[in-house]
Amino acid sequence: MPQGQGAAAVAAQGMGRGMGRGMGERRFGRVNWLGLWTLAARETRRFLAVWTQTVAAPLITAGLFLTVFSLAIGAGRGPVMGVDFTLFLAPGILMMTVIQNAFANTSSSLVISKVQGNIVDTLMPPLSPSELVLGFLAGGAARGLVVAVVIALGLWATLGLVPANPLWLLLICLVGASMLGAIGLVAGILCNKFDQIAAVTNFVVTPLAFLSGTFYSLQALPGWMQTISHMNPVFYLIDGARHGYLGVSDSDPVLGLVVSAGTTLALAGLAWWWFRSGFRLKP
Repeated sequence: MPQGQGAAAVAAQGMGRGMGRGMGERRFGRVNWLGLWTLAARETRRFLAVWTQTVAAPLITAGLFLTVFSLAIGAGRGPVMGVDFTLFLAPGILMMTVIQNAFANTSSSLVISKVQGNIVDTLMPPLSPSELVLGFLAGGAARGLVVAVVIALGLWATLGLVPANPLWLLLICLVGASMLGAIGLVAGILCNKFDQIAAVTNFVVTPLAFLSGTFYSLQALPGWMQTISHMNPVFYLIDGARHGYLGVSDSDPVLGLVVSAGTTLALAGLAWWWFRSGFRLKP
């Protein structure tokens, strides 16, 4: 066999082991903790290396949203759900920023690897599909939580806003970042170009965030729009964040957590299946 063909065969066999993983006993045991930690650390360091874009910029954007809506609407509007309009806006803007950044982290990582032609460097290591999904989601969740902490500190410093249920807020932010991170994985596997990811952001992620009660209460909507809003999984994230911060919500927070967690598991399962089969990943 010529040398070039031999090298290609070895690479194909290695990728087959990487994509099919879990068929038999691995030298790393049932879970490759070192590999999983390394992937998660890589995804975390990737966004921390450009923190001005990934952490500082979302803080500025959230502040602008809050300022503009407060000045344009807040002065002439009474309380919403029993709280000042500005305080009502704050949790929704925080969660919206968290999920947008979590989506951006996982989707951009995969698409950049595809565009640069080094996706094989992610697929070749002895990581199972489950470990790949968890590693990428860990990076997306880390970025979302860092952004959440930074914005929460900003809300405390400017509005004196302190979460009424901090543990619940932390939990719903983690679930929200994981859910949008899973959507980012699905989108990153499907897309091969940056403009395709931009289309998903503009036509899927942004509408889901803006039409989820971020800037309004569902009580102000007609019945049919309330029904549609309850079909939007992001609504439960926004509503859960509002419950965590203000102690008020449009729906049952526990139901929202169950819906959000179920959606996250379903999306992560789809990403797992595509990693396992190599769908739109293998050359």
